Amino acid sequence: MNDSLKPPEHVAIIMDGNGRWAKSRGLNRLEGHKEGAQTVRRIVTRSRELGIKYLTLYSFSYENWGRPKAEIEGLFTILRKYCIGELPTMMKNGISFNIIGEWDGLPVQVRKVLKDTIDKTATNKKMALVLALNYSSRREIISAVNGLLASGSKRTDEKGFSRKLFTGSMPDPDLIIRTSGEMRLSNFLLWQAAYAEFHFSRTLWPDFTEEEYTAIIAEFGKRERRYGRI
Repeated sequence: MNDSLKPPEHVAIIMDGNGRWAKSRGLNRLEGHKEGAQTVRRIVTRSRELGIKYLTLYSFSYENWGRPKAEIEGLFTILRKYCIGELPTMMKNGISFNIIGEWDGLPVQVRKVLKDTIDKTATNKKMALVLALNYSSRREIISAVNGLLASGSKRTDEKGFSRKLFTGSMPDPDLIIRTSGEMRLSNFLLWQAAYAEFHFSRTLWPDFTEEEYTAIIAEFGKRERRYGRI
């Protein structure tokens, strides 16, 4: 990537295609999720190298509870192993870890590992890795409204409302990437995406490479963002 091009501050990725990747190889869907976790490692590392400050990954949606129980349990096993295995790398590279979503709805053992990783990386400042877990943007917006009502607020503005969202301490995404050829947000960061740039890749997530990612970031750097102005 041309060093003169400024990278986005916040990249959000809808990691799609693990199941189709596995099916095309005659494998169990969980094998696709395992391979997808390897892609996460590579993209987190590359994001840190590119100087991206926030990387948000859509990891498990509220709607994903409708999947088979065995697949859900396997996903959470992969998540626990990822957090434990990647903690030394996060510490070495100054990466903090956090989640957005209704994490009180996650299994107890998963919550323990998540909290431990969040606590141990809290002082890291080079980059923030954020996983959207048990996440629904519509539920997030409703939660923010209820939070304002509970506080006695009768009026608010965009900034005040944004602070009530799960992402209240983060900037909105500059760039949202979705892999696997699908072209929809799937209930992800609906409020926050108001002025995001989008890139839809046909590549299945396990095949998504650092090179393709770097090219997308470089292409983003050439876009003119006017935010409704001339």
